[in-house]
Amino acid sequence: MKRSGPLVTLLAGLLLGLFLLSLNATTGEKTTASSVQESPSTKASPSPTPTETTPSASPSPSRAAAPTGVYTGRTADDSSAVAISLRDGKAIAYFCDGQNIESWLKGDVKADGSMRLTGKGTTLDATLKGSKQLSGTANVGGGNYAFTIDKTEKSSGLYRANSSVAGAKIEGGWIVLPDGEQVGILRRDGKASAAPEIDPETGAVTVDGEQLTARPVTP
Repeated sequence: MKRSGPLVTLLAGLLLGLFLLSLNATTGEKTTASSVQESPSTKASPSPTPTETTPSASPSPSRAAAPTGVYTGRTADDSSAVAISLRDGKAIAYFCDGQNIESWLKGDVKADGSMRLTGKGTTLDATLKGSKQLSGTANVGGGNYAFTIDKTEKSSGLYRANSSVAGAKIEGGWIVLPDGEQVGILRRDGKASAAPEIDPETGAVTVDGEQLTARPVTP
């Protein structure tokens, strides 16, 4: 019994030493972990936000506007008149000698300003010269007619009427030239005669005592 006292004391001392050693090791691990987490050198720095650049839009090639307007004038031999109305790449033409020869034609305007218009047995080839003039040739009734015509202003142009008077079918076409001269044909049930004058401002025309309205021609 006397020998057990020192042994118990030794064992108790060893256990206390082991406990303190274990406690110190645990505290050291927490301190190290804490220092690692709070160290500025270990924090992930935010990635720099890339500067967004908006690509500049390439300028689209400008397109030339489709010619619009009415071109009128006389043929080179002064025998007839020609009117061509252009709009949105389309063309309508009227060829008339003011007596009995006339033809309505239509077709497309190409990107280079050229056009081939066709009607009943007739053709017309023309090309824009800038924006103010048209030159070409009309093949009407077996004859070829060269022309150079100018773009018209208000109160000149191309007009057409379709109506009836006293049971007769009336069809009329008018070209009003820039100098005010009018060239046209009026047909009563297919029979041609020189067209009476119209009012270019309103299109009013009197046929056999009855007033009709001729309308501007656009494609």
